[in-house]
Amino acid sequence: MFLPLLLFDCDGTLVDSEPLLADEMARGLNAVGLPFSAEDYLSRYRGMRFRHIVSRLQRHHAQVPEPQLKRMEHVMRSNLARRLAVELSPIDGARTALQQLADYPGAVVSNGSENKIRTALNATGLDHYLGQHLFSGYAVNCWKPDPCLHLHAARAMGFAPADCIAIDDALVGVNAALAAGMTVIHLNRFTDTETTPDNAIMIRHMNELTDVVTRLTQASATLSSALP
Repeated sequence: MFLPLLLFDCDGTLVDSEPLLADEMARGLNAVGLPFSAEDYLSRYRGMRFRHIVSRLQRHHAQVPEPQLKRMEHVMRSNLARRLAVELSPIDGARTALQQLADYPGAVVSNGSENKIRTALNATGLDHYLGQHLFSGYAVNCWKPDPCLHLHAARAMGFAPADCIAIDDALVGVNAALAAGMTVIHLNRFTDTETTPDNAIMIRHMNELTDVVTRLTQASATLSSALP
């Protein structure tokens, strides 16, 4: 049976890094005079590229000199890397889902840097499943919600977009994968504040993922066999 390519987001989908990221982001941005709280990230900016968040904040507050921004970002990322290495845990159910879906080709598609992705996967032991196929927005120079990162990953892995299933917890990633023409599973862990798009499939917990992927694969195989 033909198996589709599974494209996993990292932060908030595989690893529970977003609280750590939000905390360090708030510390860094406040240090350069940009008002920001961890809750702002978790409620409004989840999954967005850091510099896109900075640009939005600067439009509403003071402009920060670029050298100062660069120093702040370097310190923030260094602090985050140290915390990820010792404090990070997998999203509940992610390890089991990856074990159950180990026969499927898979990759990580993230707006984060490749170093951050590797640190997160290594710290949680998930590198065993996906550590060889990592696609970073910084390496490709394109970021969600633009579909180009998903399209690049599919092309590099040798799959058509229609033969990919993207799994993402953030709406920026869900919308990017939908725009790329992929089947999308939205891990919606915040159903009280986020609405899954009509053309995406919602799950609330990673322990639902294997059944959904299996059904999609079987349905695709049935459709293919019925074609002349």
